[in-house]
Amino acid sequence: MKRITLLALAATFSTAALAAPEVYTIDANHTLPRFSYSHFGYSTQLSRFDKVSGKLVLDRQAKSGSVDVTIDTTSVDTGSSLFNQHIQSADFLDTAQYPAATFTSNKLRFEGENLVEVDGVLKLKGISKPVVLTVTSFKCMPHPMLKKDACGANATTVIKRTDFNMGKYAPNVGDDVTVTLPVEAIKE
Repeated sequence: MKRITLLALAATFSTAALAAPEVYTIDANHTLPRFSYSHFGYSTQLSRFDKVSGKLVLDRQAKSGSVDVTIDTTSVDTGSSLFNQHIQSADFLDTAQYPAATFTSNKLRFEGENLVEVDGVLKLKGISKPVVLTVTSFKCMPHPMLKKDACGANATTVIKRTDFNMGKYAPNVGDDVTVTLPVEAIKE
């Protein structure tokens, strides 16, 4: 009888030790994707999107998870209202027809405890392409102000705008666009 009780107790503790996937909601106030490109070789232009939503699912013990991010492309902020309209035109983002871009992934790569890469699909202007985000920092801990668990990361990738039917003025205006995604998410 003691042996069955000990086995049951051990099974209970081992089940409790197994981590379950945790769901995090993107903090839109601290997640502002940026993009940069060469402008005729004169300078590197930097712009961002102001409206983002999504979820992250992490199972840190299994080193797996998923990412689902939606970017409101009408929220593009170049620093100039006139240029915002230009970037939203059919030549570029075509926000009248495609008001959102999405990134989805079910493939997270860890090295030890650190998330280092996210392989997914970027859908922009109705075109889906595989994209690998290189994660340059990753941290999960209790949020000191919200008193909830939170995770944050910085990730980057380079895409070609011609791959997404936005090649006007290429190559004079750079075809390579560096996308940087600082993200913070709060556990549900």
